Amino acid sequence: MTDYGFLSLIPPILAIFLAIRTKQVIFSLLLGITIGWIIISEGNLFLGLIATVEAIIDVFRSLGNTRTVVFTLLIGALIQLIKFSGGVDGFIGLIQKKLVQTKNPKRNIQLAAGLTGFLIFIESNISILAVGTAFKPLFDKYNMAKEKLAYLADSSSAPACILFPLNAWGAYIMGLLMAYEHLDPFKMLVYSIPFNFYPILTLFFLFYLAYTGKSYGPMRSFESHIKEDITEEKAVIPSGNPHLMIWPLAAMVLSMPFFLVYTGWKNPFTGDLSAAIWNSIGNGSGSSAVTYAIVFALFIAALMMGMQKKITLASFFNESIKGMNDMLVMAILMVLAFALGALCKELGTGIYVAQVTSNWLSPGMAPFVLFITSCFVAFSTGTSWGTFAIMISIVVPLIETMGLHPYLSLAAVLGGGVFGDHCSPISDTTLIASVATKSNHIDHIKTQLPYALFTGSLAGFLYLVAGFVFT
Repeated sequence: MTDYGFLSLIPPILAIFLAIRTKQVIFSLLLGITIGWIIISEGNLFLGLIATVEAIIDVFRSLGNTRTVVFTLLIGALIQLIKFSGGVDGFIGLIQKKLVQTKNPKRNIQLAAGLTGFLIFIESNISILAVGTAFKPLFDKYNMAKEKLAYLADSSSAPACILFPLNAWGAYIMGLLMAYEHLDPFKMLVYSIPFNFYPILTLFFLFYLAYTGKSYGPMRSFESHIKEDITEEKAVIPSGNPHLMIWPLAAMVLSMPFFLVYTGWKNPFTGDLSAAIWNSIGNGSGSSAVTYAIVFALFIAALMMGMQKKITLASFFNESIKGMNDMLVMAILMVLAFALGALCKELGTGIYVAQVTSNWLSPGMAPFVLFITSCFVAFSTGTSWGTFAIMISIVVPLIETMGLHPYLSLAAVLGGGVFGDHCSPISDTTLIASVATKSNHIDHIKTQLPYALFTGSLAGFLYLVAGFVFT
């Protein structure tokens, strides 16, 4: 293997720098990949461009990568079908009817908003949109600050998605880990969950604030300016059938473990059944399982919607394609992220970083440094997924070379990516939270930032302690 030395750092650094300057993550990743292959081609521009095209196509040589991209597109189809059939409206209406009858509606509305964002961990954007759509009329009715709702929607979505990775997030991260044949992507991801301090702390703090009704910093100022009199305008309760949303999503989530067992089952069966099941889950294909699960969910959705005459065969395919189109940018980002990971592996970027940093970076400090670095990249680029693509290609070789705790180190990268994304004013999820709750975007950033910095600081301290405890 050729030792490219410092040149191996140019593609990921260039991708980060351009993403910060241009705010165009796809363009930045593509140019970084192109420069990397020109380096490998010894400066030959023509061969480098040809190699770049081949490298992007080679992403689909991996069945796991291909399944992940397909899964993402199918998630878009399922989301669109649920919205088209009235399932989302029905779910929103169900929540609103239940909450207005409670004794302490303000507290319960905030708790329900956070819980809804937490439970819809299938995809962060639909989680935010569902919370904003369902609870904005109730926040208005009871004169609660829309900035608080934006915080509840934004800070419950990504943490839930990263902690319960039976979704596109999990498939994407496992796809990045699949570039390293000796790793078990599913095991790495699942075992990293207890060490993912930032999402865990954020969810605990969020529900504490919702239950107590307390506010701090700029959020308190916004809530104090809300008029004390209750508006007479009633919340508009949308109509629809909530089961058209609940059962397809439940089918996807509940079938995931079954498909993990199915893909990892070894015949003939001998020995203890429970041990065989757990062993099958560990050996199962995460990308296959989530793909089969979403196909099963689509089947359940089509069956229910067809029986209730909510959709025709033609509209089923039309709406599915429309939903896939909504996820196209994310799918392209995935492909480029996989290509960048493969490029960094070819260049030996992570190995070089490990060799350089081993002279001054102690293994105990590494998780904290990885967390802060991932936070900076995500804050600057506005994307946690782009951060995962860059940082995972660096952290895996660091784990191998420096003997770092694998699950703690991976969690530091994932948690840092979510933390930086929450703080970033150019994050798509942050912007969607502002739009969904009809909040001023800068006001949402101002009110959420102190909360994110508080839990992020606690997470950083825990990584500092855990780095020395587990090394």
